[in-house]
Amino acid sequence: MSRADELYRQTCLDILNNGFSDEGLEVRPHWADGTPAHTIKKFGVVNRYNLAEEFPIMTLRRTYWKSAVDELLWIWQKKSNRIADLGSHVWDEWAGEDGTIGKAYGYQLGIKHHYKEGDFDQVDRVLYDLKHNPASRRILTNIYNFEDLHEMNLYPCAYSMTFNVTGDTLNGILNQRSQDMLTANNWNVVQYSVLMHMMAQVSGLKVGELVHVIADCHIYDRHIPAVKAMLEREGFDAPKFSIDESVTDFYAFTKDSFKMEGYQYHDFKFDIPMAI
Repeated sequence: MSRADELYRQTCLDILNNGFSDEGLEVRPHWADGTPAHTIKKFGVVNRYNLAEEFPIMTLRRTYWKSAVDELLWIWQKKSNRIADLGSHVWDEWAGEDGTIGKAYGYQLGIKHHYKEGDFDQVDRVLYDLKHNPASRRILTNIYNFEDLHEMNLYPCAYSMTFNVTGDTLNGILNQRSQDMLTANNWNVVQYSVLMHMMAQVSGLKVGELVHVIADCHIYDRHIPAVKAMLEREGFDAPKFSIDESVTDFYAFTKDSFKMEGYQYHDFKFDIPMAI
């Protein structure tokens, strides 16, 4: 069983056995039939992944990691909010008439800000500091821009990354306000683990820990049977992750720059309703 499987199982069991149910309360999300989408949740979940030891991809079910990486590059490389720039359809339901998701995600990372060293957007500032000022305790991104929230079709879920260099090792903290455990948890973990590998490689650093902090970690009521069925499975060993070591420019990575050798996973035979 992979380390990602172990942490996923521990988190889900904690939610199911000790979580708070909002059934009977008024909630914003709903199902396609108009029924309120209630959850069982835990507050303040923290999971740590040592990326130097193992790549944290689940095997209890398949994570479509190529699509996850494609979305990561859409946000962090293209800094785009246009769904036409994305290879998958994961954002289609949030697109407005202009074909964008509003001033969200990649749009925020691409806004330039003035510093004494010059003008940088958030991604380029991180890249600059990792190379020129790695001891800094100020290397972070934040896309939860209150000024623009009213123009975002969805408020950011994963909203900040903090990068910290210890010796020759890059560590990171991903902060997330809300996490749907069934549909999004490992998707996000895979994405930001890949980002850590990218940032470390182009900065001449080793990759270390990814710490995932989730404020509201929940399982939707109609997802509970699928989650319970997954937890009864025995997972496989983690696959071998590799990155094209010839790439030294952050913007030269493509989704084909990464490989996952020996990825085994269980088939997932449940229809997953999506909360809106």
